[in-house]
Amino acid sequence: MNQLDALRQWTTVVADTGDFKQLAISRPQDATTNPSLILKAVQKPEYRPLLDEAVSKHAGKPLDEVIDRLLVRFGTEILSIIPGRVSTEVDARLSFDTAATVARGERIVALYKAEGIDTEKRLLIKVASTWEGIEAARTLEQKGIRTNLTLLFSFAQAVACGAAGVQLISPFVGRIYDWYKKSAGAQWNEAASAGANDPGVKSVRQIFEYYKQHGIKTEVMGASFRNVGQIRALAGCDLLTISPELLAELAASNEPLAHALDAKAATGGDVAKVSYDEAGFRFALNEDAMATEKLAEGIRAFAADAVKLEKLMQESGK
Repeated sequence: MNQLDALRQWTTVVADTGDFKQLAISRPQDATTNPSLILKAVQKPEYRPLLDEAVSKHAGKPLDEVIDRLLVRFGTEILSIIPGRVSTEVDARLSFDTAATVARGERIVALYKAEGIDTEKRLLIKVASTWEGIEAARTLEQKGIRTNLTLLFSFAQAVACGAAGVQLISPFVGRIYDWYKKSAGAQWNEAASAGANDPGVKSVRQIFEYYKQHGIKTEVMGASFRNVGQIRALAGCDLLTISPELLAELAASNEPLAHALDAKAATGGDVAKVSYDEAGFRFALNEDAMATEKLAEGIRAFAADAVKLEKLMQESGK
């Protein structure tokens, strides 16, 4: 049994890609996308026709709607290959606008429904884990729309997401690791900060154990991996969303894989339950320099890629 198959014993494997032609190889249950992955895909010759088709087919419609239609086109192609769910992301530029995020999420759902997709079972609307995004997700969940809260870097964000009843969270392991490595500079000890000691891994473990101890139903999906060591150290997490390159690396290894996270064992913890109102959430996030910086950086990066995608569409329509 290779490590990818071993991982599947305890964890739902999710592919993190917009390149749907790779999915048949890795056989994931679910798949996630984001604006950066879609931008990367449409710059490849085999996917550029999808962008051109969206522009020509929906000429005259607002650019933001054409982008959503392109995202849904990728999503429906992905759903034709995988048995599970696809995550489709709301424009990051709406990360601080609750009402606009809800409206955009509802539009994406409507577009999928028009394609015959059972959105309650097969779609997650991806939203940034800002206070406004979490409140938007609360509203969407109450409407029967399942959500995936992304750009999550802190325990406070995870607590607020659990209280809002979101379907799934995506803590970003690799970006947490990046911040601590950069912050340590020459003092960084890679060997001492690997595996279970990786700061990103430790963050996900804390959230996972807290959720299981307190019976919080929100699923935990580790994301943004830099190496297979981080994935191995989270074997047993509810879900892990993994790039095609790291999926291939796991599939190529036949070394034994340990069951690192155990939901049953975590129920015996003794961490007190935490709750935040808006002011408490904002202060807790402010006190976490890593989470504050990486959340802002992530929103800026996704927003910049959304702008690049718009420019490609404008060029296509000329």
